[in-house]
Amino acid sequence: MLRRTPFFEHHKASGAKLIDFGGWEMPVQYTSILEEHRRVRESVGLFDVSHMGEVRFRGKQAIDAARHLVTNDVDVPLGHAQYTCMCQEDGGIVDDLIVYRLADDDVLICVNASNRDKDFQFMVGHNPLPNAVKLENQSDQWAQIAVQGRNAIPTLSKLTSLSLRDVPSFGLLKGELGGVPGCILARTGYTGEDGYEVFIPAAQAPRVWPLVLEAGSEFGILPIGLGARDTLRLEAKLCLYGNDIDETTNPFEAGLQWVVAMDKPDFVGKQALADVREKGGVERRLVCLTVKDRIPRPHCKILHMNRVVGEVTSGTRSPTLDSNIALGYVRKDLAKVGTRVEIDVRGKPAEAEVTKPPFYKRPY
Repeated sequence: MLRRTPFFEHHKASGAKLIDFGGWEMPVQYTSILEEHRRVRESVGLFDVSHMGEVRFRGKQAIDAARHLVTNDVDVPLGHAQYTCMCQEDGGIVDDLIVYRLADDDVLICVNASNRDKDFQFMVGHNPLPNAVKLENQSDQWAQIAVQGRNAIPTLSKLTSLSLRDVPSFGLLKGELGGVPGCILARTGYTGEDGYEVFIPAAQAPRVWPLVLEAGSEFGILPIGLGARDTLRLEAKLCLYGNDIDETTNPFEAGLQWVVAMDKPDFVGKQALADVREKGGVERRLVCLTVKDRIPRPHCKILHMNRVVGEVTSGTRSPTLDSNIALGYVRKDLAKVGTRVEIDVRGKPAEAEVTKPPFYKRPY
């Protein structure tokens, strides 16, 4: 049996094309991926991301426990969030996460849908303060929506008294949305656009979906499926766990060195990552590639002088750029912007060039 989010009946009623996404029955598109992608870039879109997981840390030393488990310093004020990785002892990435500092004794960590159970078990097993900090898997207690695009704030502002415009990037507020109390509204997203991700108590969440669509109707809001979510995040060079990063990759290879605070006293995987540095760094790097003529897909081989030098991890036709783009790992000596390579796309070579990231950056 596939799992369903609290918004499933809304997806079904709208005629969305539903697929099995990691054990969840989720909408891949409502109209067309191209139309949905452009609506987010040009105005605003509504996403159901309730399949994501949430782990709550509670106790006076909650922030200390979180700091030990993740690579970043989590040195953010109350009411702020931070993007980070969580690594194995060997430096491989268990998951990429967002840590929300709700209070001195209350931390919420959002994990990827496919990693809900794995991440929770890892956190429990590596909790440095098991007697002082309680960990709870609250994934089934929350629904989550993302409202993304330049008109996200005017849309959501109709449904809350909170001052959403005053919140900085990665800031958060707690309060009511659409008459539902106990929500967490964070100025974060996975599209490259401005917007909010909103945690809503699951039992009351279904009523919020049509309210957001009504509030955004003057801006032409559309519900957005997983297809456009993937093209949007790829244009913004936002990693997808299981494709671009996983337990066989470390943050340095993936270009995520900026979320690794090596000056912290300790965190899980620190010694392994320090060893990588001491041995001269990584052997491969994740790069952006623009590709001529053919659309690359994951696992396509990357070639240089007729030799395999890497592999594509994500690829698509970019609706915004009207060109073929990809992410992939290549030998570090080939990671320089401007380097020309080829990609084997179903047995035929396609010319490609390493491009400065990201492919797309919002103009406002």
